[in-house]
Amino acid sequence: MSRYTILLGGGLVRTPALDRQIAGTRVIAADSGIRHAETLGIVPELWVGDFDSAPPALPERLKAVPKRQFPSDKDSTDGELAVDIALEQGATALVLAGAFGGPRADHSFLHMALALRLAEKGIDALLTSGTQEGRPLLHAEAVFGYGDGTLFSILGFSELSGLTVRGAKWPLDGVSVPFGSSLTMSNEVRGQLSVKLGQGRALLLAHPLTGKEV
Repeated sequence: MSRYTILLGGGLVRTPALDRQIAGTRVIAADSGIRHAETLGIVPELWVGDFDSAPPALPERLKAVPKRQFPSDKDSTDGELAVDIALEQGATALVLAGAFGGPRADHSFLHMALALRLAEKGIDALLTSGTQEGRPLLHAEAVFGYGDGTLFSILGFSELSGLTVRGAKWPLDGVSVPFGSSLTMSNEVRGQLSVKLGQGRALLLAHPLTGKEV
């Protein structure tokens, strides 16, 4: 398995879990995401984008990172370009660090939709800000290692059917969820969390710092 971390422009908090998730990965920074390299104590192998939001002051070791510049008038975001480069280099698993928050809500939405598209193509994708994690749900049972009390929501990107949630304060058994419903918001882990989705597109959004460590 070839694992990559993509540094994106959203918020990022360094946590022990995040350190474990990116350990041993190859790293590509997307434009302003380069600033997270200092927070994480890493040096990317490549820095891509149009550099319209590049930090004005960087340490010398980050200034020296090889760059691949793209024109401002382009059909993809810097983050998507970084993902595409990682896939071209053989990536089979991606950590999208800095995927949430920041000044652009549209970019956060794109990162979630992009992770779903990648998962449907067989690419393991984790979105993270350190305090929040997003994991695409496929049409098979998925088991998660979050501790008791961890807050989580299931975000539907379509109407959902056959949704089963076990190991939660509010379990569900083969339910249908209309698109835009809040039924699957703000649940809590109770034991071993597992989710199975029959039809539709959805993403599990968890807040791991709210639960007990496992």
